[in-house]
Amino acid sequence: MKTIMVVTTLFVSVGIFSQERGQPNPTAQLVAQLDKATDVRDYELLETRFAALAKADGGWLSNYYAALCDVRIGFLLQRDGERIEPYSDRGLRHVQQALAALDTTVQRDELAEVYTVASLLYRTKVFINPMTMGPKYGPVAEKYVQRALQLNPDNPRAIYVEAWNKYHTPKAWGGDKEQARALAAKSLSILAKESPGTQPHWGARENKLLLK
Repeated sequence: MKTIMVVTTLFVSVGIFSQERGQPNPTAQLVAQLDKATDVRDYELLETRFAALAKADGGWLSNYYAALCDVRIGFLLQRDGERIEPYSDRGLRHVQQALAALDTTVQRDELAEVYTVASLLYRTKVFINPMTMGPKYGPVAEKYVQRALQLNPDNPRAIYVEAWNKYHTPKAWGGDKEQARALAAKSLSILAKESPGTQPHWGARENKLLLK
């Protein structure tokens, strides 16, 4: 507990000092690292740091990014399902903390971002064992992405998740690869208008991979 308090205090102190000196704040620094991360170890370290920052700032964004790190780990481990569950569970706890920090009556765009990540976390639960977890968590994952799209139909990350779902779902169950291609292209066109920063802006890399 003392260690967490020290780390938390350090993040706050660094944030204040950085802002006074005109330097990037801790969130910006961590997001910049997240944009370049590629492997499980990278995401594990960043999840820990975002979680510590979330304890300091109490906002939704740090928990959102901590949850996103757990999403990335789950997708990297999808062929090794036995390792996924601790990450998906931890990510969903971060989601709940992010939701608790939002005013859901007015922060619709932010809520859409969190629901998108929640959808992906439930998708990682399907990876644990598709035969048994798919019927349980697949519909939950779909429910959350649809909630996100209802709140913000032009959220490019929610559109990407819908594209991913359409591509990976068998045609007999509603999958459609051409529709997936169109959705991924739409997501990319919206993402092209976003700028890097602390607000969510990921998705280009994922869409390009899907389009391949």
